[in-house]
Amino acid sequence: MIATQAKLVYQLNKYYNERCQTRKAAIAKTIREVCKVVSDVLKEVEVQEPRFISSLSEIEARYEGMEVISPNEFEVVLYLNQMGVFNFVDDGSLPGCAVLKLSDGRKRSMSLWVEFITASGYLSARKIRSRFQTLVAQAVDKCSYRDVVKMVADTSEVKLRIRERYVVQITPAFKCTGIWPRSAAQWPMPHIPWPGPNRVAEVKAEGFNLLSKECYSLTGKQSSAESDAWVLQFAEAENRLLMSGCRKKCLSILKTLRDRHLELPGQPLNNYHMKTLLLYECEKHPRETDWDESCLGDRLNGILLQLISCLQCRRCPHYFLPNLDLFQGKPHSALEAAAKQTWRLAREILTNAKSLDKL
Repeated sequence: MIATQAKLVYQLNKYYNERCQTRKAAIAKTIREVCKVVSDVLKEVEVQEPRFISSLSEIEARYEGMEVISPNEFEVVLYLNQMGVFNFVDDGSLPGCAVLKLSDGRKRSMSLWVEFITASGYLSARKIRSRFQTLVAQAVDKCSYRDVVKMVADTSEVKLRIRERYVVQITPAFKCTGIWPRSAAQWPMPHIPWPGPNRVAEVKAEGFNLLSKECYSLTGKQSSAESDAWVLQFAEAENRLLMSGCRKKCLSILKTLRDRHLELPGQPLNNYHMKTLLLYECEKHPRETDWDESCLGDRLNGILLQLISCLQCRRCPHYFLPNLDLFQGKPHSALEAAAKQTWRLAREILTNAKSLDKL
């Protein structure tokens, strides 16, 4: 048994050094290329409208605010300034979303975003995005990369297609630090020892982002109040939770397996599903020794089996917001196909570690 585990860990490390590092290098190269174009477009936007200041910056070879959705799809979060005069309201009526409401009607004129405030005092995510979309469309026509970049039509999101190969969504957002949403108040569960009080305090201080984008749970039933809402996102908090042990290596292997074998019609699975299931696995195995290099095979198998279970139940709860289902709106046939394919993958890895050479 121990020999089998050791063999699997050996093969996974080999897979990580060959496949995952190759994937990382290719994505890093793509990111540099994509960020040049996006920076140029955002510079042009800023000239027209100084309130939209590009926050895309390179720190230690990583771009702050850049999320990789898949090797050809990216999201750039554009942080806006001055949320100050608004209160953050999240009463759970819109799963995964919250609203920003003027703290005092008299402060309307003091806001940097005055023309995007609705009659009832909400800062409208949709109105800000709509204005931003117009500015980006004009910037695309003017920027020095105009031959290789164009807007993606038929969406309220701000999406660019670059060199006909890559899609980048640019999402206006506010950073919220020092507060924690009520809809995530159940975290951490009192009976689960992970991640421990010190790490919890760090994560909560890190805060979350409010994004102006279409919300999973609202598609198809957008009332005006709902389209004014902002989507909660916890990227920094999640990354902080995955910092120690072999957690990041495990995520890298999961992403590489997904890119190579689970990129299926109907797009049932993305990298965020993998990250979410890894966080749940951390709760199931709370001890740091459970994330020792020698346990990599067990942890990976556990996550793949949990993924199959979620796909079969057609439900994958968000880690911090369990009322939000990350499979909402995904075609059932696509989830079923993904379950079968994940089962084939898991069986292959479990029964024959050497199969990773071919995966």
